[in-house]
Amino acid sequence: MELFLTTFASALAGFVDSIVGGGGLILLPALFAAYPTTTPATLLGTNKSASMWGTGFATWQYSRRIHVSWSALLPAAICTMLASFTGAWLVTLISPEFLRRLLPIVLLMVLVYTLVRKDMGRHHAPRFHGRAELLATSAIGLTIGFYDGFFGPGTGSFFVFLLVRWLGYDFLNASVAAKLLNLSSNIAALVLFTYKGHVWWHMALPLAMANVAGSLLGTRMALQHGAGFVRGMFIVVVSALICKTSFDAFLR
Repeated sequence: MELFLTTFASALAGFVDSIVGGGGLILLPALFAAYPTTTPATLLGTNKSASMWGTGFATWQYSRRIHVSWSALLPAAICTMLASFTGAWLVTLISPEFLRRLLPIVLLMVLVYTLVRKDMGRHHAPRFHGRAELLATSAIGLTIGFYDGFFGPGTGSFFVFLLVRWLGYDFLNASVAAKLLNLSSNIAALVLFTYKGHVWWHMALPLAMANVAGSLLGTRMALQHGAGFVRGMFIVVVSALICKTSFDAFLR
C-alpha cells in the first residue's frame, strides 16, 4: 500500500514539477507519511532519485519545442551545481533555521508582485544577450543553487520568478530554463545523498517511472496551453508553498 501511494504521489509530483516546479510539495510529504520512522535524509535522497528523472525528461521534451539558450544556461547549470554543493556543505556547519520564518514572507512578496503585474511573463522579451545573458543566468544559478543546497523549499519557483522578472522571459521559457538549472542542482544533491548512503534504490525505479509519466503529461499540457497556463500554475504552487512554509515556521 505504501509503495502504491508514494508511486501515485510521484506521478502527480512529476506532473506539477514539469510545469512550474514544486513537485517536492507532493512527493516528500507522501514519503514522510508512508515511512514516518525512516531517517529524513534517506527520504530526501529517495525523492531526489525520482524527481531527477522527471525533471530530466521534461527538460528534454521542452528543448525539442522551445528555443533554449544553451550557451548561457549550460554554464549557469554548472554554477548551480557547484553552489548547491557549497550550500549542502555549509548546512553541515550551521543551521538554516533562521530562513524558516523568513521564507513565507519572501514567497508572499513574490506572489503579490506576480498578481499585481498581470502582464509579467506573458510575452517572451529577453533583456540580455550573449555574455550579459550568461552572466545573469550564472548569477541566478549561483544564488538559488546555494539556497537549494542550504535550505531548499521553493527553489523552482525562485528560478522561474527571477528568470521572468530579471531576464524578461515568459513563464513557459522560464520554466524550461528553470528545469535545466534545477536538474543540475538535483544531480549535485543526489551525488551527495548517494555518497552518504541515503537513497532507497529498491524504490527509485518505480518512483522514477511514475515521475517521468507525470512529467511527460505536464510538459504536453504546458506546451499546448502556453505561458498563461504556466503562470496560473505558478500562482497555485507559490500559494501552496506559502501555506506549507507558514505552517512549518509558525504553527509546527
